[in-house]
Amino acid sequence: MSVIPDTPQVPAADQTLRVLSLLARQRGPVAARMISDALDIPRSSVYHLLAAMQHHGFVVHLPDERRWGLGTAAFELAGGFARQQPLARLGRPLVAELADRVGESAHLAVMTGRDVLYVVEERARRRPTLVTDVGVRLPAHLTASGRAMLALLPRAQVRALYPDQTVFADRTGRGPDTPSHLRHALERVRADGWAGEDGEVTVGFRSAAVAVRDHAGWPAAAIAMTWPAEADRDSAVMAAAVAEAASVLSRRLYGH
Repeated sequence: MSVIPDTPQVPAADQTLRVLSLLARQRGPVAARMISDALDIPRSSVYHLLAAMQHHGFVVHLPDERRWGLGTAAFELAGGFARQQPLARLGRPLVAELADRVGESAHLAVMTGRDVLYVVEERARRRPTLVTDVGVRLPAHLTASGRAMLALLPRAQVRALYPDQTVFADRTGRGPDTPSHLRHALERVRADGWAGEDGEVTVGFRSAAVAVRDHAGWPAAAIAMTWPAEADRDSAVMAAAVAEAASVLSRRLYGH
């Protein structure tokens, strides 16, 4: 029988994981000095660790602010955890009940870098098949689910993910296509408490989404509903139904 030692046998690996855990608990990017002080790691070592993690995409450096935040590879890890059952297992019955009750298709998605990945899809009866099938990735800035999650990230983190116009994918000629346009779209999401989308993924369809928050208030996932644009649906009413399901899933995952 093997025994896990009290003292880490690979100090650099231990320090790397401690840095990542610290960054994950913050509401925004932090200075290297704060990391050094909080974890009692020499600042020179912190810079070496951050440089290695930046090379692999786990952190990003914001030079104008002299701060460090989580990178896209860290979001990939979060998406990987979600795909390994807990989120999907707990979310599937809620999404199915939502689709049955409202009569429109519903889905659950997570962030992976600048994309959303759909992990649960429930198509309502007599509704057409959507592009948001399980395993599909779509540009986060174009989807209601993606914008619901992006709106909860620190603004500096969003800037790091969307530094310039070249990273904005397009599907239908609609939706944010510059950092400024995205910033205004996310301000609307924060004001409303939910994200809407109209023909930006598929012309003729609308969506409403609400983020599922983790214990620190970060976006763990998002639940959304999609319906034909010609249907007599009030987006705010649809968002309220989605928000209820998102709140229940958050409580089941994180106990709040």
